[in-house]
Amino acid sequence: MTDIEKLVKEVKAWLKNNAPNLTDGQKTRMYKILNSDNLDFVGYGNKHGEIEKYVREIHTKYQLSYKESSNVYEQLIESNVHDEKVAGLFLFNRSKKDFSKETVELFYDIIPENFDTWAITDTTMIRVLGPFLGKKGNEDIAKNTIEKWSGSENLWIRRASMVILLKIIMMRKGYFISESFMFDLAEKMLQFEEDYILKGVGWLLKTYSKYKPDVIIDYLNKNKKQLPRLVLRYASEKLPKEKRTEILKK
Repeated sequence: MTDIEKLVKEVKAWLKNNAPNLTDGQKTRMYKILNSDNLDFVGYGNKHGEIEKYVREIHTKYQLSYKESSNVYEQLIESNVHDEKVAGLFLFNRSKKDFSKETVELFYDIIPENFDTWAITDTTMIRVLGPFLGKKGNEDIAKNTIEKWSGSENLWIRRASMVILLKIIMMRKGYFISESFMFDLAEKMLQFEEDYILKGVGWLLKTYSKYKPDVIIDYLNKNKKQLPRLVLRYASEKLPKEKRTEILKK
């Protein structure tokens, strides 16, 4: 049986010892971009690719079970260090073949106290939970998850609901869900004023526009008087220039 405490210390030490030597300007830029709502937030600046390579080696070395990977993740996600949260997430993802409905509930319970940036939220949904929920046979649990999470009082859970859906749209190339389901979710999110929620709505619509641009063009044109400017800008980003100009015209 793996000594989880020892393993966690090993991961933390590697992340700290292998962190790049960032300049003050680079650190300031990183903190500004991540914009954590945790006053004790720390970022080492390790690249995701390097972290993922390292945790792959660790997972192989210790032959971690789903439960052990989950335990390591639950400890690292509590850290104030962004890199440690990411390492825990990538390590847990090595056990993705054993993910289940209980895994979804685990994330739901963990997010409120431990997610502090858009980056950890989006990485989790794009790289880990979204791919699981987008698998064939998981349609019902995916829809139930999105519906439940979108009603949360927590900012990051609400944003996660949209990122999960846009990941599934990417996986299924627009054919996983009905358009009404997506637009209902967007409308539900528009009642909130946080930038990260409005940007999430725009990102969701932009993602769908890659597969069905005419649907999004029609929606934006019909609703542009009611939609926040931030949503219009993000949603129309990948549309043809003339269509985008028309949508953004006052």
